[in-house]
Amino acid sequence: MDKVNSGNLRRYGDAPFSVAVIHGGPGAAGEMAPVAKELSLVCSVLEPLQTVTSLEGQIQELQKVLENHAHLPITLIGHSWGAWLGLIFAAHCPSFVKKLILVGSGPFEEKYVSGIIDTRLKRLDEQERLFAHSYMESLRRGESQDEKAAFAQFGKLMAKADTYDPLPLGVEEEVNCRGDIFRKVWEKARALRQSGELLDIARQVRCPVVAIHGDYDPHPAEGVRNPLSLVIKDFQFILLPNCGHKPWVERSAKDAFHRILMDAVN
Repeated sequence: MDKVNSGNLRRYGDAPFSVAVIHGGPGAAGEMAPVAKELSLVCSVLEPLQTVTSLEGQIQELQKVLENHAHLPITLIGHSWGAWLGLIFAAHCPSFVKKLILVGSGPFEEKYVSGIIDTRLKRLDEQERLFAHSYMESLRRGESQDEKAAFAQFGKLMAKADTYDPLPLGVEEEVNCRGDIFRKVWEKARALRQSGELLDIARQVRCPVVAIHGDYDPHPAEGVRNPLSLVIKDFQFILLPNCGHKPWVERSAKDAFHRILMDAVN
């Protein structure tokens, strides 16, 4: 099936569109294209690209895209930040979502957070760690010199740290890295987790939820499995061995990941 671009939306196949993939970051628009292409072998897929610099705005943007283009209710597949956005959206617009799939989600409680960045940094060499520290400090101070390029470089380092055994890159997808979106949206999202409101939002989700997580992902699996299993009635957790943050790039996990998704959307 062919990919069709239209502003902040990519479409794979023809209507009706029964599945949508939600990218992470926040601010890494386009990273879910390989997943959308694979799923388009069995169904038509939407790939909304988040362009708004507020959490509330991203919820509204996603709602508008799905209202106009999706065959509702839809299966939402969110990666990393996109998993959170998908969950928050499913709580706010329950009639829109029939199933929610969380891939490589961040932890839902603050107590699981402390080791993530340390794990990532230990997987980098000294020069890479120095750059990562420098970028995180400039982000904390709100500096924006060469922000887009620095955010893209930081993202590549984190991708290296997050990956167990990556397949050779084919034609790389164009990912529009937006540091301004990351900074503004993540500030609000992190506050939701710190206050416990994120887990309260999860309690409002009524559709079935499947969480897929790699055992090498720096985001601890127990930070997703333990909280959500207590607050979501229809919840399934799948741990993929020898797999990092993006299962679709992992040599050992890619095929199993795609089979799980194919079964979930059919």
